[in-house]
Amino acid sequence: MMASRILVSLRVAATAERAFSVFVHDIGAWWRPNGLFRFTPRSPGVLAFEPELGGRFVETFGDGEVFEIGRITAWEPGVLLAFTWRQVSFAPDQVTQVEVRFDPIGEETRVTVEHIGWDTIPQDHVARHRFPDAVFLRRHAEWWQLLLAVMAQSATRFGRHVKTSQL
Repeated sequence: MMASRILVSLRVAATAERAFSVFVHDIGAWWRPNGLFRFTPRSPGVLAFEPELGGRFVETFGDGEVFEIGRITAWEPGVLLAFTWRQVSFAPDQVTQVEVRFDPIGEETRVTVEHIGWDTIPQDHVARHRFPDAVFLRRHAEWWQLLLAVMAQSATRFGRHVKTSQL
């Protein structure tokens, strides 16, 4: 069975350090919830990273309740961020992983998101909405592409054009 993988990237007119900083420190501002891919039934809350290796990736709700989405598994500012990703409906052995790479390309940065591990979540699981694998991965990739485009707008200086691509 081929691993279920989402891979998207875009180029943003900002340094790798700035793109990384906006991704991590401003996620609560640029993240756009998606009704199909909620972390909990209560979503949306505000997302935040504890910015260090082993730090939590959390969603905090208006009443102060916190849901831990995952943990940071790689922390290289300006280069690499990796974290685990779980939804409240996942069984203890069900977890996906997200890796975000920040590659300088001249005066811009290519930001690449790779989200793997969806093959551990059965097609009939509520998180997958019974979509066939290809459809689920395409819908999720489209959402990641939108998220990165919004993040890029936050990181881009002087409103320069952002080039997007889906790999």
